[in-house]
Amino acid sequence: MTSVDFGWVRGKCREIVEAVSRAVVGKDDVLESALMGIVANGHLLLEDVPGVAKTLAAESFARVLDLEFRRIQFVPDLLPGDVTGGFVYSPRRETFEFRPGPIFANLVLADEVNRGTPKTQSALLEAMQERHVTVEGQCFPLTLPFLVIATQNPIEFEGTYPLPEAQVDRFIARLRIGYPSPEAERNMLNRRQERKSDDLDLAPVVTKDELLRIQAAVENVYVSPDVEEYIVRIVWETRNDRRLQLGASPRGSLAVFKLARARAAIRGRDFVTPEDVKAVAVPALAHRLLLRTELWVDRVPNEEILNDILTIVPTPKVAQGGE
Repeated sequence: MTSVDFGWVRGKCREIVEAVSRAVVGKDDVLESALMGIVANGHLLLEDVPGVAKTLAAESFARVLDLEFRRIQFVPDLLPGDVTGGFVYSPRRETFEFRPGPIFANLVLADEVNRGTPKTQSALLEAMQERHVTVEGQCFPLTLPFLVIATQNPIEFEGTYPLPEAQVDRFIARLRIGYPSPEAERNMLNRRQERKSDDLDLAPVVTKDELLRIQAAVENVYVSPDVEEYIVRIVWETRNDRRLQLGASPRGSLAVFKLARARAAIRGRDFVTPEDVKAVAVPALAHRLLLRTELWVDRVPNEEILNDILTIVPTPKVAQGGE
């Protein structure tokens, strides 16, 4: 057993979701999934049609978590230096000084990331993976916590540069917000009428140090050998499925592992259940799979294949707390 107060973690996470839901109405399940990625110290890919609050969700999390926020609008003429920063000559000091770019923040929104060129995307990739940037041979570390939320529109392809599989694999999860229900949409309109403004004032719920404390608590969540085996079996099935040209990598196994621990912590538990694994498997793995050409033409969803796999792999019976 650990001395971590998972009741406190659960309470704080509930407050975070409730606060962000003031801005993103009727999507508590998606917001909880996004918080799992943040708590697991991973980067998120929000893929959905325009106007469903992808940008608003990212900015709202930054406010509620009291994080320094920067938004980078990816366009074809965006250069790597526009993301990382670069050396600028200082006449007063008669030397070149490093001027940090917008990547130097706690939460960075890479808006429409697939509109940036591959060279600029790779600059973001280094920061995401290494949590530092390299400019002119010098390494500059990024301040923790460091999180990237990238967005892309799945229905527009003109003027875009699709993210290669190696870069998509760096995101711990891919989430879709989706359209709100009619009831939630009416609620959104009512709230807007009462506010009399487009602006929504969201106060911080936790401090930056408290977020780091929550992230550290996840490392104390126990995963039994049976659950570890369950994760591995699911990932192995993606590599053996004849509908797939490319299955999930070991990074996919780690993503499921981390997200399942985060889900357990958010729900006040110090152990992972098979249900945690099932709940996170699709957002953690679907974007890592590559369909065979004939199925890609037929638009068979990766999520459908994963749901099939989850029904095939036997669910283990695990004692609570790993006993």
